[in-house]
Amino acid sequence: MTRVPEVLFVCVHNAGRSQMAAALLQHHALGRVAVRSAGSEPADKVNPAAAQALAEWGLDIAAEIPTKLSTEDVEASDVVITMGCGDTCPVFPGKRYEDWPLDDPAGRVVDAVRPIRDEIDRRVRALMAELLDA
Repeated sequence: MTRVPEVLFVCVHNAGRSQMAAALLQHHALGRVAVRSAGSEPADKVNPAAAQALAEWGLDIAAEIPTKLSTEDVEASDVVITMGCGDTCPVFPGKRYEDWPLDDPAGRVVDAVRPIRDEIDRRVRALMAELLDA
């Protein structure tokens, strides 16, 4: 791939799963993938347990601000990943769409968020390898 692939992670509140996925892909890809995240009904702030789970790995999402999903976000992306939350995304030809059915970290303590973080990390690493190997 001659240009940097763009990935969009989407969940309802853009406060947990999509924020963790975006941070992990940014971390692992080292600038080789453009990453964004959004939600259909953004929360006021990032989920504290999700932020704590990533902080354990040295990644800081506590200051991230959940953002509203836009048609432009989808249009600019090569890959759109929804996080098992039934979000309706605008569909554009030539885009790759995947749904990752993941538990929602909302209302959970960090001990319950760690397995979600770990599964997101596994999926992000596989996606990155696929995108950068193409």
